[in-house]
Amino acid sequence: MFKLPDLPYAYDALGPHISADIMELHHDKHHRTYVDKLNGALEQHPELQGRSIESLLSDLASLPEDIREIVRDDGGGHYNHSLFWQWMSPNGGGEPEGELKEKIIQRYGSFQAFVDEFTTQATGVFGSGWVWLQPNMDILTTPNQDSPLMSGQGEPLLGLDVWEHAYYLDYKNQRPEYIKAWWNVVSWDFVSRRMHKQ
Repeated sequence: MFKLPDLPYAYDALGPHISADIMELHHDKHHRTYVDKLNGALEQHPELQGRSIESLLSDLASLPEDIREIVRDDGGGHYNHSLFWQWMSPNGGGEPEGELKEKIIQRYGSFQAFVDEFTTQATGVFGSGWVWLQPNMDILTTPNQDSPLMSGQGEPLLGLDVWEHAYYLDYKNQRPEYIKAWWNVVSWDFVSRRMHKQ
Protein backbone atom coordinates (compact mmCIF):
# COMPACT_ATOMS: atom_id res chain seq x y z
CA MET A 1 0.00 0.00 0.00
CA PHE A 2 1.16 3.49 -0.76
CA LYS A 3 2.17 5.90 2.00
CA LEU A 4 2.13 9.66 2.34
CA PRO A 5 5.80 10.69 2.16
CA ASP A 6 7.17 13.00 4.81
CA LEU A 7 8.02 16.53 3.74
CA PRO A 8 11.80 16.90 3.41
CA TYR A 9 11.63 20.18 5.36
CA ALA A 10 9.43 21.94 7.93
CA TYR A 11 6.05 23.34 6.93
CA ASP A 12 7.34 26.90 7.27
CA ALA A 13 10.67 26.29 5.52
CA LEU A 14 9.58 27.74 2.17
CA GLY A 15 8.40 31.04 3.63
CA PRO A 16 7.84 33.77 2.75
CA HIS A 17 7.18 32.38 -0.74
CA ILE A 18 4.88 29.54 0.31
CA SER A 19 3.38 29.64 3.78
CA ALA A 20 3.26 26.97 6.45
CA ASP A 21 -0.54 27.02 6.25
CA ILE A 22 -0.48 26.18 2.54
CA MET A 23 2.12 23.47 2.98
CA GLU A 24 0.26 21.80 5.84
CA LEU A 25 -3.07 21.88 4.00
CA HIS A 26 -1.57 20.78 0.68
CA HIS A 27 0.52 17.94 2.12
CA ASP A 28 -1.53 16.69 5.07
CA LYS A 29 -5.01 17.05 3.55
CA HIS A 30 -4.86 17.01 -0.25
CA HIS A 31 -1.98 14.60 -0.74
CA ARG A 32 -3.18 12.32 2.06
CA THR A 33 -6.60 12.12 0.38
CA TYR A 34 -5.00 10.99 -2.89
CA VAL A 35 -3.09 8.25 -1.07
CA ASP A 36 -6.13 7.05 0.89
CA LYS A 37 -8.37 6.89 -2.19
CA LEU A 38 -5.70 5.15 -4.24
CA ASN A 39 -5.18 2.52 -1.55
CA GLY A 40 -8.92 2.06 -1.22
CA ALA A 41 -9.23 1.33 -4.93
CA LEU A 42 -6.32 -1.10 -4.94
CA GLU A 43 -7.79 -3.05 -2.01
CA GLN A 44 -10.34 -4.36 -4.50
CA HIS A 45 -7.57 -5.70 -6.75
CA PRO A 46 -4.85 -7.51 -4.77
CA GLU A 47 -3.15 -8.51 -8.01
CA LEU A 48 -2.15 -4.86 -8.52
CA GLN A 49 -0.71 -4.36 -5.07
CA GLY A 50 3.06 -4.28 -5.05
CA ARG A 51 3.28 -2.50 -8.41
CA SER A 52 5.02 0.86 -8.40
CA ILE A 53 3.01 4.01 -8.98
CA GLU A 54 5.04 4.59 -12.16
CA SER A 55 4.05 1.16 -13.44
CA LEU A 56 0.36 1.76 -12.78
CA LEU A 57 0.26 5.23 -14.33
CA SER A 58 2.25 4.35 -17.43
CA ASP A 59 -0.14 1.49 -18.27
CA LEU A 60 -3.59 2.82 -17.33
CA ALA A 61 -5.31 1.07 -20.23
CA SER A 62 -4.46 -2.33 -18.73
CA LEU A 63 -6.08 -1.57 -15.36
CA PRO A 64 -9.56 -2.81 -14.45
CA GLU A 65 -12.15 -0.36 -15.65
CA ASP A 66 -13.75 0.04 -12.24
CA ILE A 67 -10.61 1.64 -10.76
CA ARG A 68 -8.92 3.11 -13.83
CA GLU A 69 -10.10 6.69 -13.26
CA ILE A 70 -9.36 6.53 -9.54
CA VAL A 71 -5.80 5.40 -10.24
CA ARG A 72 -5.47 8.10 -12.89
CA ASP A 73 -6.73 10.88 -10.62
CA ASP A 74 -5.61 9.85 -7.15
CA GLY A 75 -2.58 7.83 -8.22
CA GLY A 76 -1.59 10.74 -10.43
CA GLY A 77 -2.02 13.09 -7.51
CA HIS A 78 0.17 10.90 -5.33
CA TYR A 79 2.91 10.60 -7.96
CA ASN A 80 2.89 14.29 -8.85
CA HIS A 81 2.93 15.52 -5.28
CA SER A 82 5.57 13.05 -4.10
CA LEU A 83 7.86 14.73 -6.61
CA PHE A 84 6.51 18.25 -6.06
CA TRP A 85 7.72 18.38 -2.45
CA GLN A 86 11.22 17.46 -3.65
CA TRP A 87 11.16 20.01 -6.47
CA MET A 88 11.13 22.69 -3.77
CA SER A 89 13.74 23.50 -1.16
CA PRO A 90 14.47 26.20 1.41
CA ASN A 91 17.83 26.47 -0.38
CA GLY A 92 16.25 26.63 -3.83
CA GLY A 93 15.90 29.37 -6.37
CA GLY A 94 18.51 31.01 -8.51
CA GLU A 95 19.64 29.22 -11.64
CA PRO A 96 20.71 25.66 -12.38
CA GLU A 97 24.32 24.85 -13.07
CA GLY A 98 26.28 22.61 -15.38
CA GLU A 99 24.71 20.40 -18.00
CA LEU A 100 21.12 21.25 -17.05
CA LYS A 101 21.71 24.96 -17.55
CA GLU A 102 23.54 24.31 -20.82
CA LYS A 103 20.62 22.27 -22.16
CA ILE A 104 18.09 24.92 -21.15
CA ILE A 105 20.09 27.69 -22.81
CA GLN A 106 20.66 25.58 -25.91
CA ARG A 107 16.90 25.11 -26.26
CA TYR A 108 15.56 28.50 -25.14
CA GLY A 109 18.45 30.90 -25.77
CA SER A 110 18.75 31.94 -22.14
CA PHE A 111 17.64 30.80 -18.72
CA GLN A 112 15.33 33.81 -18.43
CA ALA A 113 13.69 32.93 -21.75
CA PHE A 114 12.99 29.46 -20.36
CA VAL A 115 11.52 30.92 -17.16
CA ASP A 116 9.33 33.24 -19.23
CA GLU A 117 8.03 30.41 -21.43
CA PHE A 118 7.40 28.06 -18.49
CA THR A 119 5.62 30.88 -16.65
CA THR A 120 3.48 31.72 -19.69
CA GLN A 121 2.36 28.12 -20.03
CA ALA A 122 1.73 27.79 -16.27
CA THR A 123 -0.36 30.95 -16.25
CA GLY A 124 -2.32 29.74 -19.25
CA VAL A 125 -3.44 26.37 -17.85
CA PHE A 126 -7.23 26.47 -17.79
CA GLY A 127 -8.58 25.33 -14.46
CA SER A 128 -6.48 22.83 -12.54
CA GLY A 129 -3.37 21.17 -13.87
CA TRP A 130 0.40 20.97 -14.03
CA VAL A 131 3.32 22.32 -16.07
CA TRP A 132 6.32 20.11 -16.79
CA LEU A 133 9.89 20.29 -18.05
CA GLN A 134 10.76 17.10 -19.91
CA PRO A 135 14.18 15.46 -20.43
CA ASN A 136 14.22 16.74 -24.04
CA MET A 137 13.63 20.26 -22.63
CA ASP A 138 10.04 20.43 -23.91
CA ILE A 139 7.57 22.28 -21.70
CA LEU A 140 4.23 20.49 -21.42
CA THR A 141 0.96 21.10 -19.61
CA THR A 142 -1.56 18.53 -18.42
CA PRO A 143 -5.02 18.84 -16.88
CA ASN A 144 -6.00 17.68 -13.41
CA GLN A 145 -3.45 15.20 -11.97
CA ASP A 146 -2.27 13.86 -15.31
CA SER A 147 1.46 13.67 -16.00
CA PRO A 148 3.62 13.01 -19.07
CA LEU A 149 4.18 9.50 -17.73
CA MET A 150 0.59 8.63 -18.63
CA SER A 151 1.04 9.46 -22.30
CA GLY A 152 4.32 7.63 -22.73
CA GLN A 153 6.44 10.78 -22.67
CA GLY A 154 8.60 9.67 -19.77
CA GLU A 155 9.18 11.04 -16.31
CA PRO A 156 9.40 14.83 -15.98
CA LEU A 157 12.45 16.65 -14.71
CA LEU A 158 10.43 19.45 -13.10
CA GLY A 159 6.77 20.11 -12.41
CA LEU A 160 4.64 22.91 -11.03
CA ASP A 161 1.23 22.39 -9.45
CA VAL A 162 -1.16 25.13 -10.58
CA TRP A 163 -4.27 23.83 -8.81
CA GLU A 164 -5.80 26.58 -6.69
CA HIS A 165 -5.26 24.53 -3.54
CA ALA A 166 -1.51 25.02 -4.08
CA TYR A 167 -1.69 28.78 -3.65
CA TYR A 168 -5.13 30.15 -2.79
CA LEU A 169 -4.49 30.77 0.91
CA ASP A 170 -1.42 32.85 0.08
CA TYR A 171 -2.19 34.42 -3.29
CA LYS A 172 -6.01 34.20 -3.63
CA ASN A 173 -6.74 34.14 -7.38
CA GLN A 174 -3.37 35.62 -8.38
CA ARG A 175 -1.77 32.59 -9.99
CA PRO A 176 0.99 34.68 -11.66
CA GLU A 177 2.15 35.91 -8.24
CA TYR A 178 2.34 32.32 -6.96
CA ILE A 179 4.35 31.24 -10.00
CA LYS A 180 6.72 34.17 -9.59
CA ALA A 181 7.27 33.26 -5.93
CA TRP A 182 7.72 29.56 -6.71
CA TRP A 183 10.86 30.19 -8.75
CA ASN A 184 12.53 31.23 -5.47
CA VAL A 185 12.21 27.72 -4.03
CA VAL A 186 12.89 25.47 -7.05
CA SER A 187 15.45 22.80 -6.15
CA TRP A 188 17.68 22.76 -9.22
CA ASP A 189 19.86 20.15 -7.51
CA PHE A 190 16.93 17.72 -7.50
CA VAL A 191 16.09 18.54 -11.12
CA SER A 192 19.72 17.87 -12.11
CA ARG A 193 19.74 14.55 -10.27
CA ARG A 194 16.61 13.48 -12.14
CA MET A 195 18.20 14.48 -15.44
CA HIS A 196 21.25 12.34 -14.76
CA LYS A 197 19.07 9.35 -13.82
CA GLN A 198 17.30 9.35 -17.21
